[in-house]
Amino acid sequence: MARAGRRNDWGFPRWGGYGAERQAQQVRMCDRHGCDQPGDCPAPKSPNSRERWYFCQAHAAEYNKGWDYFQGLDEEERTRREREEQATASGFAGGAFYGWGRPGDGTRTRDEMRALEILELEADADFEMVRKSWRRLAKEYHPDVKPDDKDAAMRFQAIQAAYDVLKVAEERRTGKMG
Repeated sequence: MARAGRRNDWGFPRWGGYGAERQAQQVRMCDRHGCDQPGDCPAPKSPNSRERWYFCQAHAAEYNKGWDYFQGLDEEERTRREREEQATASGFAGGAFYGWGRPGDGTRTRDEMRALEILELEADADFEMVRKSWRRLAKEYHPDVKPDDKDAAMRFQAIQAAYDVLKVAEERRTGKMG
């Protein structure tokens, strides 16, 4: 007695084989006229409506580009709601860049740590030490001091960029601009 074919029931006669369904998957297409991409990004048809459009990612971005959350509110109501949103979303503010996963001592970003390496400083250096190291290295590698040295010119540009990164970070930390 010959077998008709190989069975895929894994020894469980009452079960069908895993992944044996041959039915087509239902895919919702993008609601944008003429688009043939899957519509997997829901967007409200109007404010406070349960009805949704389903767009592809490109058309969802286009749809949301002009979205104004505070549309139709006067200036006072707009500022009040914005303040409330910021107050209740304070947990997300710390995660602007993953505060728990920062390199070094936990207070600097990866870019700041690279900048400190370029300025030959440790991770716990304060901004005064940054400024002193920047001045020392800038004087050493300045193109006027070494006019025909391409490596010195590249090093000087890296020193300047590192100082700019750390200066912006310090301004952001202290709240002082300019």
